[in-house]
Amino acid sequence: MNGIELKSLDEVERMSRAAKIVAEVLEALRARVKPGVTTEELDRFAETFVLERGGVPAFKGYRVRDRVYTHTLCTSVNDAVVHGIPSSLALKEGDIIGLDIGVVVDGYYGDAAVTVPVGKTSEEARRLLRVTEEALHKGIAQAVVGNRVSDISYAVQTHAEAASFSVVTEFVGHGIGRRLHEEPQVPNYGEPGKGPRLKAGMALAIEPMINMGRPETKCLRDGWTAVTRDGSLSAHFEHTIVVTETGPRILTKL
Repeated sequence: MNGIELKSLDEVERMSRAAKIVAEVLEALRARVKPGVTTEELDRFAETFVLERGGVPAFKGYRVRDRVYTHTLCTSVNDAVVHGIPSSLALKEGDIIGLDIGVVVDGYYGDAAVTVPVGKTSEEARRLLRVTEEALHKGIAQAVVGNRVSDISYAVQTHAEAASFSVVTEFVGHGIGRRLHEEPQVPNYGEPGKGPRLKAGMALAIEPMINMGRPETKCLRDGWTAVTRDGSLSAHFEHTIVVTETGPRILTKL
C-alpha cells in the first residue's frame, strides 16, 4: 500500500498510551492560557507534564535537514499557522494560540493540536476556531474503510470554504505510528475519491489549518514558524485517529 503500515491491535493500544498523554497535556494547557503567560512557560509546563507521565516529547530534537527543533510544544500565535517556537512572548487579551504537541511512549507516537482563545477574543476569531474544529471532525467522519484519503481532504475543504475561510495547502496531515510522520500524506483540500483507499489499521494525524484571509503562508527567519502571508488569523486543530471496521477511533481524545 505505497509504504502505508497497517497497525495491529497491540500497536494501536501502544499508540493510545502516547495519545492519552497528548490529550491530557493539551487539556491542562488550555487552563493555563491567559493574558501575561509566556509561550516559554507553557512549553516548560508541557515538558514536565509529559516526562512525569513516562512520555518523551516527540518534537524536541526533531530534525529537518540542518534544522533541529529544541522545544516540546509548538506555540503558534495569531497569524502563525504552525511550528511557532516558544519564547518570552507574553500572550495578550484577544490573541489566539495554537498548541501542537507529539509524545512517544514505548516507540509509538501520538500527535494533536488545539487552538484556544486568550481571554476574550473577537466574534470572528471564535468563529474561525469553531469552524476549524468542525472541519477536523468532518474530516474524521470520512475516515472509514473503503473511502479514499481525499474524501477526508474534501470534507475539510468544503466545510472551511463554506464559512468563507481558506485552507492552507503547504502543510498536510500524515500517517503516524512508529514514526511521527509516515505515509500517507493527508491534505486538507482536494477532490473526493482520490489517493489510497482507507483500510482498517491505518493510523492518521488529521490536521486542518484554516486561515481567516488568504491561504498563502511564508516561513519566518527562524526557519520554523509559518505565518499567513496577509497577516490574517489562522487556526489549527489535530487528532490522531485509527481507521477501524466500525469507524474512526480518535486516540487523542479524553
